[in-house]
Amino acid sequence: MCLGALTMAAEGAKADTVKPMQGFGSGVFEIALPFKGEAYRVVYAVQLGDDIWVLHAFQKKAKKGGATPKREIDLIEERLKRLKETLS
Repeated sequence: MCLGALTMAAEGAKADTVKPMQGFGSGVFEIALPFKGEAYRVVYAVQLGDDIWVLHAFQKKAKKGGATPKREIDLIEERLKRLKETLS
């Protein structure tokens, strides 16, 4: 399921399981993956050159509601920042 969504992104399309990741600007997306009653996420960036970069993959275990835990958001922010620095 994740590979299919990433393949579609590489071809310029968007899978039904993909949505924009809020708070990161355009070009950063989240793939929602349900598996055996658990929730998993893969976050990737596309508008960085011609490549798709997977920034983070994790099991979503929110303490409050459906929000992504802050430690996961912080890790995504740091990886996106380092990736942009590396590519510039």
